Amino acid sequence: MMVDLGPFSDEKFDPKKWINSACKTRHPQDSLDKHMVDLEMKLQMVSEEIAASLEEQSAAALLRVPRTTRDVLRLRDDAVSLRNSVAGILDKLKKAEGSSAESIAALAKVDTVKQRMEAAYETLQDAAGLTQLSATVEDVFASGDLPRAAETLANMRHCLSAVGEVAEFANIRKQLEVLEDRLDTMVQPRLTDALSNRKVDVAQDLRGILIRIGRFKSLELHYTKVHLKPIKQLWDDFDSKHRASKLANEKIEIERLSNGNELQSSSPTVSFSSWLPSFYDELLLYLEQEWKWCMLAFPDDYKTLVPKLLMETMAAVGSTFISRINLATGEVVPETKALGKGILDISSGDLPKGSKIQTKHLEALIELHNMTGIFGRNIQHLFSESDLRVLMDTLKAVYFPYESFKQRYGQMERAILSSEIAGVDLRGAVTRGVGAQGIELSETVRRMEESIPQVIVLLEAAVERCISFTGGSEADELILALDDIMLQYISTLQDTLKSLRTVCGVDHKDLGLDKKEGAQYSRKLDLISNEEEWSIVQGALQILTVADCLTSRSSVFEASLRATLARLSTSVSVSVFGSSLDQNQLHVTSEDGNGEPSLGGRAALDVAAVRLLDVPEKARKLFNLLDQSKDPRFHALPLASQRVAAFAEMVNELVYDVLISKVRQRLSDVSRLPIWSAVEEQSAFPLPTFSAYPQSYVTSVGEYLLTLPQQLEPLAEGISNSDSNNDEAQFFATEWMFKVAEGATALYMEQLRGVQYITDRGAQQLSVDIEYLSNVLSALSMPIPPVLATFQTCLGTPRDELKDLLKSDNGNQLDLPTANLVCKIRRVNLDQ
Repeated sequence: MMVDLGPFSDEKFDPKKWINSACKTRHPQDSLDKHMVDLEMKLQMVSEEIAASLEEQSAAALLRVPRTTRDVLRLRDDAVSLRNSVAGILDKLKKAEGSSAESIAALAKVDTVKQRMEAAYETLQDAAGLTQLSATVEDVFASGDLPRAAETLANMRHCLSAVGEVAEFANIRKQLEVLEDRLDTMVQPRLTDALSNRKVDVAQDLRGILIRIGRFKSLELHYTKVHLKPIKQLWDDFDSKHRASKLANEKIEIERLSNGNELQSSSPTVSFSSWLPSFYDELLLYLEQEWKWCMLAFPDDYKTLVPKLLMETMAAVGSTFISRINLATGEVVPETKALGKGILDISSGDLPKGSKIQTKHLEALIELHNMTGIFGRNIQHLFSESDLRVLMDTLKAVYFPYESFKQRYGQMERAILSSEIAGVDLRGAVTRGVGAQGIELSETVRRMEESIPQVIVLLEAAVERCISFTGGSEADELILALDDIMLQYISTLQDTLKSLRTVCGVDHKDLGLDKKEGAQYSRKLDLISNEEEWSIVQGALQILTVADCLTSRSSVFEASLRATLARLSTSVSVSVFGSSLDQNQLHVTSEDGNGEPSLGGRAALDVAAVRLLDVPEKARKLFNLLDQSKDPRFHALPLASQRVAAFAEMVNELVYDVLISKVRQRLSDVSRLPIWSAVEEQSAFPLPTFSAYPQSYVTSVGEYLLTLPQQLEPLAEGISNSDSNNDEAQFFATEWMFKVAEGATALYMEQLRGVQYITDRGAQQLSVDIEYLSNVLSALSMPIPPVLATFQTCLGTPRDELKDLLKSDNGNQLDLPTANLVCKIRRVNLDQ
């Protein structure tokens, strides 16, 4: 059995565990004693071998110690010798450094002198060469070798730059400018021929000549001049077709008159909106062909040459483009078409008074802009390889004809919305004869309620027009216009609401009537039948639906407007830094890994981003608005929101006045009823001294209050369009029921406080009246006010027991001020 000595070197060696483990490895037939004896013997033999080996190695190590000592001493001597040698070398280097620094300084001066001498030599050579070139340049031009002439002029300019501003060469400098213009003039006809006939090699050579003399701008101008002419012909084609169709129609009209009014069909007049897509298609095809040809002829310049051609084209046709757009917008409306005017003329006030911008005008403008937008996207795709700055300048040129319209967008949208709001049927209520007020009220409320979704649709259409036409760049002006229009609309609703007060019979307070006139007014209301009265109540309750509809619709529209602003803040990604907006500060939404705009990012360049680059102040204002819209507390229509809340308050006030008017009418003279001071009649028989039934004034009020829930139920059902709103509708009906009941109770208690004197008979009758009203309130699940309960208790108590009642209560159940007032009314002296 081999003994593994590895476990003995472990720091956590456990002898007991090792012995137990060794015992487990014994053969099952061997006895434990025999196994332990063998294990002990093997361990003893191993230990003896280890001791012998250790002794042998120790002896060998002792023999090597003297030799190692001698080696260490020799190495120490060698290190001391090396240190002395290095110190000597360092001393020599320090001495050499001082002398070499002086030598290097001297060499540097010599080198500077050498460079100056070489520069002077080269300058002299350039001066000599300049003189020689100046003398031979005419011969070069006479030879007609344009490349050689260009090379000569380039060398002359190089020599002039070398000699600097030397008076002796001033004439040569002027001569060089004249010669460069002369060479440019010689190149132009050949370049025209090469560009017109698609001569790639010739065009490249001529380009090289112009580049050699620093006249690349001349290449741009000449390229544009050559190709601008056929594009202008495309643009002028509209005028020729328009005139041709006009002459044809005039000829047909003359023939019709000469043939005795016989029917003849006239050819349709060519409209700008139908012609513009074909112009864009032909222009795009022309630019695509030029792009492909320039890639071969001018591989280093095609990315700027073709966009430059388009920019110059739009600049050349810009004024007529604007005029045609203006007239095209006027052709969609017969009035402006007859006058030959457009949307710009109307907004400028050039048309007769009463001429208004209509939705059709702006829709026609947006339709033309959409055509241009399609062309702009095609241009983006065609010029996708161009620099971002070039691409942005090109798109600005494409959209330039619409800039004057966009600057007036807020004014135009405000005029359109104002006209459309004025066209909504919101005429005020007109007072009719007795029996027709309810019909008038219902019709007016119906018109008010139907107008709300109509107006919201008009506002939503305005938002869509703003996005379609300006890409959202005029969102700030749109917000102001929408706010103003909402104020205009709500003001009309408020005026209509005021007219309803007269129809509902609750405007005597607004008219400033005194008590006598108010009583006369109340007597007029007595002529109204119960059916008419309830129809007025039902109509007034419907006004609550108008307020609820206005509040909810305006809230939803404002939330939609905030969502639109949020989308704009992410889609148009323009950053404004400092006081200027530079094209380099344009960030598109899609970028590659290097932070450069990728093709997908360039597709995000929309009309708003392109336009805002030229109007940094407007961009700053717009993006301040977009940042504010991210705040949950932001109101897109702040003034309109406040006016909506004010309108809801006016509606609640009117509805409450209508619901409480019958109560106010029935309770108006309660404090002055003669029964309160009536003297008891003498009779030979024991008869009750008061009526066991409540009087008609209080029963009328009670019946009205008990019937009111039935009037509120249809309105609550109208609000509850789904099961989820049932609780809200029930709360709404209960709230108004409590509000009217509380108002009726307050009016009644105010009348009770106005009673000056009451007899025992009157007190008993009034107690019965109060008890009836209390039962009505209980039936409506309303708590009985302590003041009213005190009135009933004190009035129902016999006069001679009233003082004892107050002493025994001590304010536990009775309202003491009210109890003292009742005592005063019943002439009970509490001081005795």
